[in-house]
Amino acid sequence: MDFYRTISAVSEGYITEQRSKFISYAIPVRTPEEVKEIVEQYRKKYYDARHVCWAYMLGADRTQFRVNDDGEPSSTAGKPILGVINSNELTDILILVIRYFGGVKLGTSGLIVAYRAAALDAVQNAEIIEKTVDEDIRIVFEYPFLNGVMRIIKEDNPLVVSQQFEMDCEMTLRIRQSEMERLKARLLKVESLRILEE
Repeated sequence: MDFYRTISAVSEGYITEQRSKFISYAIPVRTPEEVKEIVEQYRKKYYDARHVCWAYMLGADRTQFRVNDDGEPSSTAGKPILGVINSNELTDILILVIRYFGGVKLGTSGLIVAYRAAALDAVQNAEIIEKTVDEDIRIVFEYPFLNGVMRIIKEDNPLVVSQQFEMDCEMTLRIRQSEMERLKARLLKVESLRILEE
């Protein structure tokens, strides 16, 4: 599995349940620090809301996640939001659901249904994309062997992240994880070429 599903851009959702308003946002994220900053921004923006609940999932292996009920009864907000992320097999995503209380208590099952529905609405309004899990490789070789390296690059089509051509040439290439071993094997046949370990 060297690909994963995420969303391309921020999307919004909205539901009402017994006069309570649930505004939801699905946001692409990469790090816990980014999550923290975004949650703070939305808390400031919706300072008058009763609850700002959220869940996130990070990493291609989908092992890094957190949920927050923000004062709602335990497991009635963050977990249902995370459930939507899981059932859609998404990662590198933060879903926030902002609740404005409408005066009617929904009970635990009502809250679970409402938070799940709001999170799902944001996901359904998002563009879901597949991304590959990529790896970088740094190589050095002597200038006379540049043509051989460029031929491999043309055929295997890795992304050239950086390059500098002098007497000794250095390049950083990025390629899908499942194609890395083949690329390495081909490059190592080029005379003078060395792979630099990070």
